Amino acid sequence: MADAKRYEVAELAEIPVATCPCGTARRAFINGDSPLSFHLTEISANAQLRYHQRHTACYCILSCDPDAKMQLDDEMVSIYSGLCILIPLGVRHRVVDKMHALIVSVPKFDPAEERFD
Repeated sequence: MADAKRYEVAELAEIPVATCPCGTARRAFINGDSPLSFHLTEISANAQLRYHQRHTACYCILSCDPDAKMQLDDEMVSIYSGLCILIPLGVRHRVVDKMHALIVSVPKFDPAEERFD
């Protein structure tokens, strides 16, 4: 009898696109026992300011507009391809301008805990 696989594989191009407050995302490892989720996200201009109550996110910028910025609490930070930003729970954040990013959420993303106040 063969052992069960101890790993998961996600083909991002085959994951359905989900609409989110910041644009669209393909979310891998949302179901199952994974302690994290992995998102290929296209962020539209001027995403909504939000924060998370129960997870930390790491944004790895793949591409963005030349003058793109990310608001982190009350600070505007210039972003560029290759930059990674760790956003602990409770930090208000949004992208200004367009951005394509890989985002890892730990624990895995739950839209019910996202806050916009």
